Amino acid sequence: MNFGVVVFPGSNCDHDAYYALKHVLGYNTRFVWHKETSLEGIDALILPGGFSYGDYLRSGAIARFSPIMEAVVTFADSGGIVLGVCNGFQVLCESGLLPGGLLRNASLRFVCRPVNLRVERNDTLFTSSCEVGQILSIPVAHGEGNYYADPDALEMIEASNQVVFRYAELDGTLSGAANPNGSRNNIAGLINKSGNVMGMMPHPERHVERTLGNSDGKYILRSIAETMVSA
Repeated sequence: MNFGVVVFPGSNCDHDAYYALKHVLGYNTRFVWHKETSLEGIDALILPGGFSYGDYLRSGAIARFSPIMEAVVTFADSGGIVLGVCNGFQVLCESGLLPGGLLRNASLRFVCRPVNLRVERNDTLFTSSCEVGQILSIPVAHGEGNYYADPDALEMIEASNQVVFRYAELDGTLSGAANPNGSRNNIAGLINKSGNVMGMMPHPERHVERTLGNSDGKYILRSIAETMVSA
């Protein structure tokens, strides 16, 4: 099982993802520079958080045209596993690999704290180690994490069962107070219709060791590897 972690100018969670995958979980992992044009030998790809190209135009909008993204789109279209975290989620939406987009937080403030995620599905490549309804504690750190899709697109997303995580209270109920950014329908993460591309705003790579307070992020990262091994 070989993971790749894409590095854009401005990525700042690439080393966190690399450390979690290689040194905590023990998976073969390598960095993929944004100017590379091949993903040969990669089984699963992580688009990490940060501020790709400084977010000078719109979060993820410039990274979408980075040389590596043509290979990422081809990789995803051929069934390759792609996880976009925070800025990576924004890049996936800008690239058309996931529907909708990410707006400024409703508070217009940067939010950085652990949040509760309710697992909506455990039949995905990314949540096979979870239970439906399980509450995971995963931190967010973003200023533009407010997931938006127009009413028709949102209805289709819900009808297609593409929502994987929602912001929730500890008891699993959905509320505005549990939603850190104003995302429609409390959406924290969703998957494409083919089931091989997922984007999420919270950072699972930051919660993989109990010395950091929590290791719930392991559920997500392990699910990818274990599903691939059993396939």
